Amino acid sequence: QVQLVESGGGLVQAGGSLRLSCAASGRTFSSYAMGWFRQAPGKEREFVAAISRNSGDTYYADFVKGRFTISRDNAKNTVSLQMNSLKPEDTAVYVCAAPMFNEGSRWSVEHWGQGTQVTVSS
Repeated sequence: QVQLVESGGGLVQAGGSLRLSCAASGRTFSSYAMGWFRQAPGKEREFVAAISRNSGDTYYADFVKGRFTISRDNAKNTVSLQMNSLKPEDTAVYVCAAPMFNEGSRWSVEHWGQGTQVTVSS
């Protein structure tokens, strides 16, 4: 049974930083892209970042470019998201996704984590 378990969320002031981690079990994702989505209250889930299987390529939503950095450790089957310069509009539940498939204008996902809450106060 595949499980994606996120950790690292919390409450932070605007301008602060958080690091999210996602630990995968039940399947190895070293041959696939992994990444993060987020969902704010009353809004649809949206793509945040993805990283290719060998970390050679990374992809970011425009609204996080220059502030967030995605990384992975295939030996540990984990993916992380370093979030800096956080803004109140970054408040959302952040959800781990794997594997991810780039379909051009969108990403498809096979498995989702439960999510971790990130709240940024102004």
